[in-house]
Amino acid sequence: MPSSLAERTRCSGESSLKRSLGRWQAGLADVGWNSLYWNNHDQPRVVSRFGDDGEHRTRSAKLLGTVLHLQRGTPYVYQGEELGMTNAPFAEIDDYRDIESVNHYREALAIGADPDHVLIALRRMSRDHARTPMQWDDTEHAGFTTGTPWLAVNPNHIEVNAAAEVADPDSVFHHYRRLIELRKSEPAVAHGDLTMLLEDDPVVYAFTRRLGDTELLVVANFSGDPVVPEVESYAEWVAGELVLGNVADSDGVELAPWEARVHRRAVVAT
Repeated sequence: MPSSLAERTRCSGESSLKRSLGRWQAGLADVGWNSLYWNNHDQPRVVSRFGDDGEHRTRSAKLLGTVLHLQRGTPYVYQGEELGMTNAPFAEIDDYRDIESVNHYREALAIGADPDHVLIALRRMSRDHARTPMQWDDTEHAGFTTGTPWLAVNPNHIEVNAAAEVADPDSVFHHYRRLIELRKSEPAVAHGDLTMLLEDDPVVYAFTRRLGDTELLVVANFSGDPVVPEVESYAEWVAGELVLGNVADSDGVELAPWEARVHRRAVVAT
């Protein structure tokens, strides 16, 4: 599995995730308004695409939400994203329903492609991953239907479901609630300027939001290894106010694997 943000971005077919999102932020800063989204019905699940849907599923899902919701624009939450739903473990082509995926498989085999290689690509990027039934609870078919769903329910609905996450105050669901509340309560999130930092760093995603005398710093470690962000005066930020994070009892300048933080400080307005 790719271990860095740069590697994950290359696997997704984009030149740079940070440059892509940063380009939208800069291009629309004075002339428009962004639609902020990770998922839709045509994209694979973001925690499987850019996060870690194994050991660090919960933490990386929170990180991805933090990075997106702290940017300038209107954030969208696609069904199941607020639970950290993952790509489905489709094993065979008969598990798929998306006509684009099915046709691609047939066309690739017709010109001699290895079926196993084609399936590997579909398991990563097929649109069907976003179309599996919503995981409401741990019952049969995840509480989505009493009939037979068009697509099979992801087997991990036993652990990843709305009922379980609503009951867990440390869940992805409640982190999304805190992100939404922060956007409502802190004007710098909705209306502040955005400045990208560390644009060439392969694992750390960092940017500031500023409005008047308030400045926010967002730092996120897109990797499974600890890292110290090379942000100017970062120790001073750490010594100040931590508004939101995804790691309990986080302390010091080192970010844990898949850790995201939002710091706040007062600055002199210019």
